[in-house]
Amino acid sequence: MLRTHSKLFRALRALGVATLAALVAACGGGGGDSGGSGGGSAGGVQPAANQAVVTVARGVEGVANIPTVSVTLCAPGSSTCQTVDNIQVDTESFGLRLASSAASQVLSALPKATAAGGQLAECTAFADGFTWGSIRTADVTIGKETASSLPIQIVGDMPQSAVATGGCSTGTLELTPADLGANGILGVGVAPTDCGATCATAPAGNSNYYACPNGSNCVQTLVAEAQQVTNPVVKFAPDNNGVILSMPSIGPSGQSTVSGMLTFGINTRSNNGLPTTVLKLMTNAFGDVNATFNGSALPAFFDSGSNAYFFTDNTLPNCTGNASSFYCPTSTATRAVTVANYNGSSPGAPSGSALSMSVGNASSLLANGNYALNDLAGSLGGGGSFIDLGMPFFYGKTVYYGMDQTGSGGASPFVAF
Repeated sequence: MLRTHSKLFRALRALGVATLAALVAACGGGGGDSGGSGGGSAGGVQPAANQAVVTVARGVEGVANIPTVSVTLCAPGSSTCQTVDNIQVDTESFGLRLASSAASQVLSALPKATAAGGQLAECTAFADGFTWGSIRTADVTIGKETASSLPIQIVGDMPQSAVATGGCSTGTLELTPADLGANGILGVGVAPTDCGATCATAPAGNSNYYACPNGSNCVQTLVAEAQQVTNPVVKFAPDNNGVILSMPSIGPSGQSTVSGMLTFGINTRSNNGLPTTVLKLMTNAFGDVNATFNGSALPAFFDSGSNAYFFTDNTLPNCTGNASSFYCPTSTATRAVTVANYNGSSPGAPSGSALSMSVGNASSLLANGNYALNDLAGSLGGGGSFIDLGMPFFYGKTVYYGMDQTGSGGASPFVAF
């Protein structure tokens, strides 16, 4: 999601999904079954107690580069549970959001949160639209780690008429797995909650959250951080200080399916140590770092929730038709971006570390039926002033995300690889 002000956003994930879904259909890509997620092994390696298998495959909508896991939801303290596959792993958002249709077996048993005398709901903004739905509480298990009584968002379980009265109506309403490109979104980025002090401190007009008496007549409301949609990792004691996403290398034409590993905790067990040889970059509270691209100082971020690299480069040709948001060079191109520690008062990365982004022909790539692609790149159009190092960046890498613990006097957030 793209961030504006201090609200939660995911950089062009929704734009990428919508365009790619159309592109896959237009090019005749796809085929095979729906693909599962979260079970089995990664490259023959069985997950440990603090790990979950991540799968990139056809998924629920045949969209490329959607890394997914399985998540089990239970009514708090009960055995009323449902396991939901094809939940997108997103390292640039915070908290669990599920399409109501995907969680239908357990939904009625999940307690609804309340605030200011009404049902609590949230509007979550995306680049091309927004999600809308209630806040509920669940025991959430990923792999063998459980976050008890976790506030989550259920998308699409409230009347659409409540959206307009709540003032949350910019762009396209995204409520279903088809809209999201997955059954839900697992935000495991560096922030412990999805809005923090912005939604807990006056004025309420800055809040993502709404109080809805009788499920309608919604008005923006302040919500304490403990009631906000919460990153489940912060409740995975002792593995609550970060995550590690590790994906295997793939070739330039991609693969139909590939499996990696999501590991919880950093330096908490023998399998999650942070090597001294990695490049470690300090981030802001949202996971941004400083960057320089084509001579311009920009923010950058490392986002498994974006299914392509996204940046603005007028020297690269765009594809045509439904693929017009993506780049289609006649032969594979590369673009360099330099990254450095986040520094809000001194933009750019004049002495940072150079990274290379590979840019293939999107129309050709998506016509070959593969769903894991390491050289898919798209344009931000006229309004983009950042570098989104999306899912292609992660293939062949192990990427570490250190949780922001400054609110309790702990460590600052970071990303390392």
